[in-house]
Amino acid sequence: MSRWKALPAGLDPRVRQLVVTLRRLKDHSGLSVRQLAAKTGYSPKSWERYLSGSSLPPGDAVEAMARICGTDPTRLLALHEVAEDVWRSGRADVPEAGALGPVEVGAEETAEPAAGPPQQRRGRPALRVGLAAGAVALVLAVCSAALLVVRLADGDGRAAPAASRTTSTGTSEPTSPSPSAPSYTCRIQRIDGSWYAGNSRTQDTVLVNGLAGPEVAEAQCLLRRAGYSPGGIDGIYGPLTEAAVERVQKRAGLVVDGIVGPHTWKALRR
Repeated sequence: MSRWKALPAGLDPRVRQLVVTLRRLKDHSGLSVRQLAAKTGYSPKSWERYLSGSSLPPGDAVEAMARICGTDPTRLLALHEVAEDVWRSGRADVPEAGALGPVEVGAEETAEPAAGPPQQRRGRPALRVGLAAGAVALVLAVCSAALLVVRLADGDGRAAPAASRTTSTGTSEPTSPSPSAPSYTCRIQRIDGSWYAGNSRTQDTVLVNGLAGPEVAEAQCLLRRAGYSPGGIDGIYGPLTEAAVERVQKRAGLVVDGIVGPHTWKALRR
């Protein structure tokens, strides 16, 4: 694993989340900065700045890195949009150029820029930022309204009875429906010596805290089957899911980093 320098103390948490997620993906990809540059078209110097928090990566670079690492870019691009809004509004604490030094042990400090596409997102008009901010505000408003409706429908505010949770082989384990997220079900079955839950058959998709989707729900179902509660089966990789992954990794003798990669998938499916 890479030994990263600490991010600037005053860096906005929304920008920090994006940078930490990119660092974790790079670590699990096994790629050096030079190799990452060659595969994405952005120079080693650029990736050093992106991964040190001294410069915000363009959306094209974020999407390219997600696809190289075998991860759905949707969640990463959503994190990028929020971080970009903060960055452009001037609320992010940006260190002076060169203040952080190399961001990774072994990173090339004198690498020449790689030939690749220009950073087309630089200098986009403020209108795009305003539209992105408006879209985020609209989503938050819709979610708040839906939550209010649910609470009113529940009468005296007491929690509704929990859904039936059956974990025997071949049975389903429905979760409480969410007005703003897809509902996932655990249909645990053993096929050719491996466990599956009916959400994804992936063996190597890299999952980190902050991502979402059916692959995350699959991991959550398998974590619960193994006896480690990830919280709800909601397809969102949060702190509870990460803690459960770390316990599985410790039991299996793997590197305990809370990231689901090929070795952790193997431990979950056997």
